[in-house]
Amino acid sequence: MELTRRDAVAALAALGAGGAAVTALHRSRTGGSSASREHTIETMLAAAEVVYPSELEGVEEFVETFLEGRLDAAGHAAGLEATIADLDDEAEGWQGVPFADLSVDDRDLLLRTLGVASVPERPDGTTPERIRYYVVNELLLGLYVSPTGGELAGIENPQGHAGGLETYQRGPES
Repeated sequence: MELTRRDAVAALAALGAGGAAVTALHRSRTGGSSASREHTIETMLAAAEVVYPSELEGVEEFVETFLEGRLDAAGHAAGLEATIADLDDEAEGWQGVPFADLSVDDRDLLLRTLGVASVPERPDGTTPERIRYYVVNELLLGLYVSPTGGELAGIENPQGHAGGLETYQRGPES
């Protein structure tokens, strides 16, 4: 399955970030971003390699576009950037390199070792709780509210994406 820039814009629109979706599309075409944004996106792409199903294609374009729209929210961007700094600290303490420079297997092992899969997500919690909230859940949110990600998860019409009257008139497929 292939994720596209349109999937990212649709996901942003479904989350009520319509203006941010247009800004993200424009920014991704014109290339305007700071070093901090670039590092944030690089790290999120590295995390997506662990979190997203391997059969997905177009992940880089999707994640970049989705995050450009989400990073326009100042408080959210600051929380994400601080969490990525903590994630890099964990990786550097363990292997001496930032998270994005670890192999995919080592990234997966680090997230598992931190217990990210089993902690509650909290934007102001412990490092693993914030990684779950800002990194893992952010990536999954973008994926599963997009049309392609929703289809992958068996959600024919994710919230915000109309399926038409025909969808509601037929019974469930078995």
